[in-house]
Amino acid sequence: MGFLPLSLTLLLAATPIPVEEPRLQNDAAPVLEQAMAPEAFEAVLLEGDLPALELACADAAQFGLEERLRLLRNRLMEVAPAPQPFAVVMANARALMQCKAPDSVPVVLSRYGPAPGQQRREWLLLSWRAAAAALDQERAILALLRLAEGDPSRLEAEALVVGLDDGGQPLTRSGLDVLADHQIANGDAAEAVITLLAGRRTGEAAARRLGLASELLGELEPERSGPLLEAALDQAAAVQAWNLAEDLLQLQLTLELENGGSGDRPRERLRRLATRVDDRFTLLDLDRDAPVLTPGQREQLDQELRSPRAPGGHAALGESEAFEADATVFSAQP
Repeated sequence: MGFLPLSLTLLLAATPIPVEEPRLQNDAAPVLEQAMAPEAFEAVLLEGDLPALELACADAAQFGLEERLRLLRNRLMEVAPAPQPFAVVMANARALMQCKAPDSVPVVLSRYGPAPGQQRREWLLLSWRAAAAALDQERAILALLRLAEGDPSRLEAEALVVGLDDGGQPLTRSGLDVLADHQIANGDAAEAVITLLAGRRTGEAAARRLGLASELLGELEPERSGPLLEAALDQAAAVQAWNLAEDLLQLQLTLELENGGSGDRPRERLRRLATRVDDRFTLLDLDRDAPVLTPGQREQLDQELRSPRAPGGHAALGESEAFEADATVFSAQP
């Protein structure tokens, strides 16, 4: 069981990569059964306008035609030289995104400097999408901070598209969480903590943010990590997010052990909660590390933990029924 969907080690190398924003139904690019004919491609490459070039990019990307993508990228960098109006610059940049050339987008966007307002917002969002797709963490951070006018809390309600679900519908995340991810990936753990603590949400979202901030502070400032984890547990308990609460207690146990503690208090708290929610997997995991076990007992527990679908394995648990937890479950005393 882990608190984060990715360990921090993996998170440093992987942040959400935004996809091209979904088009309106009447604007949808056709899904073709075969690639554009060579003659048609040559005509678009030589004479096509931005919409035609973007469609050619989508076609080449769909069929994995790398040489066509290269030629189209080169053409898109020349087709609309500066100066150009806002709409042309944005269309040019979006076409480059479709051509899988996010590194080239900043060059095109630099051809227009939008004034404050809706144009600047659209310009910054496209700047962020390109930077994130190129894994340029510093540029992505800068775009989001400019969008928030330097105040990360303003990103709280900013729903950023970071992918598509199985049905092709957009998946969104709060801009505040996305900013924190970029800062972590860029090695700016202290800045990520400041961002996470700027959030104003309560309940499960707050618990996750506080838990992540605690993990980041585990190495930077261990004395601040503990109170944040307790606040995270309070938020999880308030909405009966027991699985999340278990993850937070696992994190508390890990951090205490890493800082030379015995781990007795978080281990006992985790045991009480796992007992209440009938989480046999966590109980087995805790028992496996008990010093009183014989080698044979430990081997048996290891076998059960490796076989989640065996009778009694944790895969059969599913979600526990809701219950009202009393204060002893999260009591600071063992």
